[in-house]
Amino acid sequence: MIKTIIIDDEPLARDLIKEYLKAYPFIHVVQECGDGFEGVKAISQHQPDLIFLDVQMPKINGFEMLELLNPSPAVIFTTAFDEYAIKAFEAHAIDYLLKPFSKERFDKAILKLKVENEKLKNSCTPLLNEDQLTLSPEQNNRVVVKTGNNIRIIPMQEILYLQADDDYVKIHTKDGSFLKKKTISYYENVMDASQFVRVHRSYILQVQQVTRIEPYEKDSHIAILKSGEKIPISKTGYPKLKAILGL
Repeated sequence: MIKTIIIDDEPLARDLIKEYLKAYPFIHVVQECGDGFEGVKAISQHQPDLIFLDVQMPKINGFEMLELLNPSPAVIFTTAFDEYAIKAFEAHAIDYLLKPFSKERFDKAILKLKVENEKLKNSCTPLLNEDQLTLSPEQNNRVVVKTGNNIRIIPMQEILYLQADDDYVKIHTKDGSFLKKKTISYYENVMDASQFVRVHRSYILQVQQVTRIEPYEKDSHIAILKSGEKIPISKTGYPKLKAILGL
């Protein structure tokens, strides 16, 4: 038996998937959800093998929801949008169904699922490599984190700085710090380069938070932030920061 959850903000879309699944008694729908917040809670509760996931939903989108899961169940995307780098992740997700999809197209996705079934039973890692995805506009402007049972949306402008922390990145805000299972290089590539600069192998700063730069040790400096915190600046990070500040 394969446990699945349907996550889509459109009731008719959820009903269609349930109707198609009647032909596959080995797939059991344990819950359906109308947004990503509900989806995270349901996945935590039921630990499904598979999710049917829409991309554009209220509150947080499907990609942001997946970032909160570790590990992630197998994913079949069901969406009306074709611009999310389908070819980049279709090899990692089970399939990508573009709405409106027919029963025949749905059947092909289930066939792929059958092929991957043993992997689903034994896999300890997500099938979806999120770092390869094209970000939606929402993801370019915010970071979604999970703290306990709560989900928090952090607008980019509220981020003071980011700090590498082993396999995680610590996101510092005026309200505290939050861990995200990403690399510092990932954020260096996706954040607005006119607002955020990597000043050290372990730090990315929001340039508007810098009040002054002081010499530190040989060939290095420290940035003093509005909060009073001191962030190291490496020899290679110093000219990048100066260039953005216009110094």
